[in-house]
Amino acid sequence: MLDLPFDLPAFAPGSVWLAGAGPGDPGLLTLLALHGLRGAEHVVHDALVDGRILALIPAGVAVESMGKRGGAASARQADITARLIELARAGKKVLRLKGGDPFVFGRGPEEALALAAAGVPFRIVPGITAGIGGLAYAGIPVTAKETNSAVAFVTGHGPDGEMPDEFDWDALARGAPVLVFYMGLKHLDRLTSRLMAAGRRADEAVAVVCDAATPRQAVLETTLAEAAGAVERAGLKPPALLVVGPVVALRRQLDWWMP
Repeated sequence: MLDLPFDLPAFAPGSVWLAGAGPGDPGLLTLLALHGLRGAEHVVHDALVDGRILALIPAGVAVESMGKRGGAASARQADITARLIELARAGKKVLRLKGGDPFVFGRGPEEALALAAAGVPFRIVPGITAGIGGLAYAGIPVTAKETNSAVAFVTGHGPDGEMPDEFDWDALARGAPVLVFYMGLKHLDRLTSRLMAAGRRADEAVAVVCDAATPRQAVLETTLAEAAGAVERAGLKPPALLVVGPVVALRRQLDWWMP
């Protein structure tokens, strides 16, 4: 499998590994995630897992797409969870492969709780979340000594696809110099308006990063007031990250990546 000076855990039959595939680039897979890919008998993957990562799955392994994409036909979460339990109870080594990190704005906790309730053994394999790794590929750090000592990671929509109502927007706007929104394009106009109403400057720097860490990566630099219109004119589509704050300006020196 992997020639390493230490042992990786055995993938036991009848168990499920909930693994993060990272933001896109196959090189960002962890050793443990790659070990799981090579040891699994059945892989159930999300829509956002890069095709180059799926190409690493050995021949003969069953591969099942159960992707969830906002605004598109998707498998129901209950069906995905039931399928994982069914496969594990059939004695399979099941890898549930999710984009980014399974415990960051994903349904990993929900799936793990269901597995635990069903008595199915599982392992969590963390991945590099897009809000860190994807922004790094755009040349944007989430913290820097000269700009910020705090960052907030925020979801742009809830499980129902709508913008979450539970936010204290005033506290969010004041709480961190840098805000990173996942899945924020659908409600971008409302989101930016709420931030400005809560006190963020209209001319504050914003970057929108689409298809981060893939050959299709696109980055748009704009301002909070202009972001919604600029995204519409550019024709940008999800998946996308929105980062607000002074770290965006560092991209002028740190834009290192070429597809």
